[in-house]
Amino acid sequence: MRFLRTFALTLALGIVVAGAVLAGWFRHAVAVDRSYPRAALTVIVPNGSTGRAVAQLLEARGVIASALTYTALARLRGEQAAMKAGEFSFDPHRTTAEILQQVVNGGHQVAVWVTIPEGFTAKEIAQALAARDLGDEDGLESTFLGDSLVLLGSRTANLEGYLFPDTYLIPTAATPAEIAKIMTDQFAAELPKDAASQAKRLGFTVPQIVTLASLVEREAKADDERPLMAGVYYNRLRLGMPLEVDATIEYTFAHHKDVITYADLARDSPYNTYLHEGLPPTPIANPGRASLRAAFHPQTSSYLYYVYMGNGHHAFSRTLAEHNANVARYLH
Repeated sequence: MRFLRTFALTLALGIVVAGAVLAGWFRHAVAVDRSYPRAALTVIVPNGSTGRAVAQLLEARGVIASALTYTALARLRGEQAAMKAGEFSFDPHRTTAEILQQVVNGGHQVAVWVTIPEGFTAKEIAQALAARDLGDEDGLESTFLGDSLVLLGSRTANLEGYLFPDTYLIPTAATPAEIAKIMTDQFAAELPKDAASQAKRLGFTVPQIVTLASLVEREAKADDERPLMAGVYYNRLRLGMPLEVDATIEYTFAHHKDVITYADLARDSPYNTYLHEGLPPTPIANPGRASLRAAFHPQTSSYLYYVYMGNGHHAFSRTLAEHNANVARYLH
């Protein structure tokens, strides 16, 4: 029995000593050792990276000595999911704890990831960028609505419609004009390769088709309906019928409205497609790939009307009588 007690005490003491040694090593590894980075480094942390992926990337790039100790520290601090993505500038000879704090707090970021959703207006994009400290909201909006570009031989009224919705790595020091160029360059890359020939076939300029795509973006909910909805707009335009798209009226409002009233429909504005035939003077939002594709390649049909029937889909009809029946069925 005495031997067992002695053995147990020795084992316990050994565990305590080993724990103390391990704790001392860990503290030195994360809070004292400044071996890394050996020189100043710039590293891009991809958008959506997990904490483990960030640790592995930092080790691979020579920012930290060990992904294992970095991950262990992040777990102890409950910061595994708090790490930010973007492009970071790391000073040489920092502790692992300092590197983790920098990544969590977004310190020394030279570029940040920003996702611009499909259908955002220039104003909403300016707000999203300003929220990420990428410029002044008014200055961004002024640039977006004050500048223009030449698109396949036609000059646009401004940049509304041409700020392509996507995920971007934007330099923190970028000017509004530089940000606009990043987004419009992406738009040009996403424009269908046959855009010029398709526009000619459809009888419209490329900016006009982009305007139509913006209507599709704001009205459609399901991708499989976008070409059909675009076809409805072309049918109405060819017949000289007003487009009667609620989203064009809402574009003139300072704030979103859930319900368009009869008073709204009577407001005289060039964007009121109930009062004025043809397309609105500019796009009303920035369309994504599916809406652009639909506008340049509409689905042929004899439909002239549609009404939302729920579950992300619309009921299409050929005559006003059919449309009124659908309205009575789905909206009352």
